[in-house]
Amino acid sequence: MTCTSCFPHHLRFELLFEGVDNKAMIPLLLQHMKRQNGSYDHRENVVIVEEAFILDLLDFCGEHMNSAYIYYRLGKQEWQELHTISSVLEANWIDQLIVEKRITPYFQPIVDGEQTLFAHEVLSRSFREDGSLIPSGELFTSAKKRNRLFALDKLCRLTAVAHSPVLRNQKVFINFLPTSIYSPEHCLQTTLELAHRMQANPATFVFEVVESEKVDDLEHLKTILRFYRQHGFEYALDDVGAGYSTIELLRELQPTYMKLDMKYVRGISDNPQHQEMAATMLEAAQEIGSIPLAEGIEEERDFLFLKRLGFQLFQGFLFGKPAPSPIGRTTPLTEKQI
Repeated sequence: MTCTSCFPHHLRFELLFEGVDNKAMIPLLLQHMKRQNGSYDHRENVVIVEEAFILDLLDFCGEHMNSAYIYYRLGKQEWQELHTISSVLEANWIDQLIVEKRITPYFQPIVDGEQTLFAHEVLSRSFREDGSLIPSGELFTSAKKRNRLFALDKLCRLTAVAHSPVLRNQKVFINFLPTSIYSPEHCLQTTLELAHRMQANPATFVFEVVESEKVDDLEHLKTILRFYRQHGFEYALDDVGAGYSTIELLRELQPTYMKLDMKYVRGISDNPQHQEMAATMLEAAQEIGSIPLAEGIEEERDFLFLKRLGFQLFQGFLFGKPAPSPIGRTTPLTEKQI
């Protein structure tokens, strides 16, 4: 059976009808769908319909039912008010983007304290037909609306792995969304197979845990990371200190690398509060043996402060912006490169 999370086939919307009057109209709705040759399933006060017929169904609901008591969802998402469904339909462009694999890798250098090239983070970029950049937030927000997070995350992950040979055995940092993965043995198999097919050293890859939502199932996340580690990959915890990437999560996951969030990095040389937070995060990383990495560095004075504090790796515009081609050197970066 094809996994609907992996491939963006037509969506199937679940509609929940509340209220006595709405429930009484369900038989008439089903008759209408049958006359329109619509594909649907039905159980009690829930109707499941394919996206191709959703507009016709919405017209019926608007004419004969009280839409304020109708809700919808995709997959295992939370129930949403019906009036918000238009944003899901308008985001259907993300399906075609995934099918056509319109993701371009961009490379940003990561350096050590001597500004010697250590690694690249491979970032995912996509462009509109007019050549303008689609912001990453828009990409993933649209994918989430249409229950395509895993499909997009998988495409970005495989694109990064496929382009890793240009980095010539450097470390390759790759983002991934753990909440989009329901079974590491199944969902991450294509990543593993691609790395093996390329005869790449698994230790080359560092998968960054990027989590914009609270981790409700910590044991599941640990299972995913154990899968990576058992197959020779390394992993990092991104944006530590921001959102849900807390010290507690750092200690629970014990990543190979700890990436301090940029909001504490920028201007740190003049900000005592940020200095205190950075020192706290650094101490926590050192306790568990994680390599501390500061991201978002734009000013040399911030770099020098963090270096003196004890951070070992650094990333930011000071050393190079994301670009279509990686920096092909392992020696210290020159002023021109920076």
